[in-house]
Amino acid sequence: MAFSPSIALDYLRRAHAGGRLGHAYLLIGGEEAFTLAREVAGMVVGADPADVLARPDVHVAEPESKSRRILIEQMREMEDSLRLRASVAGGRKVGIIREADRLQVQASNAFLKTLEEPPAESLLLLVTALPESLPETILSRCIKVVLRGGAGGGRAATPEESALVTMLDRHAREHPAGGGASVAAGYLFLREFTQLLAAAKARVQAEGEAAFKREQAQYAQTTDGTWLAERETYHKSAADARYVAERARLVEILAAWWRDVLRRQTTSGDDASHHDALNGVAKDLAGKLPTADVLRRLTRLNELRENLDRNIQEALALEVAFLQVFGA
Repeated sequence: MAFSPSIALDYLRRAHAGGRLGHAYLLIGGEEAFTLAREVAGMVVGADPADVLARPDVHVAEPESKSRRILIEQMREMEDSLRLRASVAGGRKVGIIREADRLQVQASNAFLKTLEEPPAESLLLLVTALPESLPETILSRCIKVVLRGGAGGGRAATPEESALVTMLDRHAREHPAGGGASVAAGYLFLREFTQLLAAAKARVQAEGEAAFKREQAQYAQTTDGTWLAERETYHKSAADARYVAERARLVEILAAWWRDVLRRQTTSGDDASHHDALNGVAKDLAGKLPTADVLRRLTRLNELRENLDRNIQEALALEVAFLQVFGA
């Protein structure tokens, strides 16, 4: 069953008050799931959710490497913090794994041991929009909380994300029999998606340049120039990293769309999806596509994510995937 973020928080708050809070939860959703994780962590350690990540009793692991994977070293550091260090406030310690589907295989295996033998007085919160990517051994050891929300999660959707949802809706209506009726349809979707990526890159680069100009104006008279040169390099690198994250979110919307189709084939009513913005599209396609076909398209999108993570040429990775997902 899918919950709104407020209902899910109330459910967890009552469990905490009654001493019934479990040791591991899988929060399924976009940014709203990470927001819920912060709120639950704040509730457990007695801190404001806005500042809770800075508390010494809260430990976060999220993708940091160039490949956007959570590495085994990060999970070992979290386990050491939860198992060996005493709680500052004398209560529970909280470990948050953001984008848990990005766990490296070795990191996933290491974390499984933590789930099997959780540290005393600890709470583990896994956050993901792609529970299908997690091994069953981890899924079976967590209490699942599925959130119902829009494609943008708990934050405002970017212009590119909103445009992509519109593209998906139009594509489904133009190709109702199979989600992609021809190679030409696949290339058309590829061209439009590439334009969205170019717009996202231009936007984050402009934001980075604006941030640097503000620092330049503020500190130009108080530095010898070396620091500002380093900050310019920093903002350029940060813009590159933000673009990769923006691209990943757009690919996630594509995967969410097809997951909604799959859920509509196996469930009914409001429980079928936690991406309300995509429900109409999913409902239309669910009755027209074989389940095996939907699974094939989802597999291609997962392969696209992996190829982009391995730094395979972006244009080539997108072309191969889109011809199979939207043009076949």
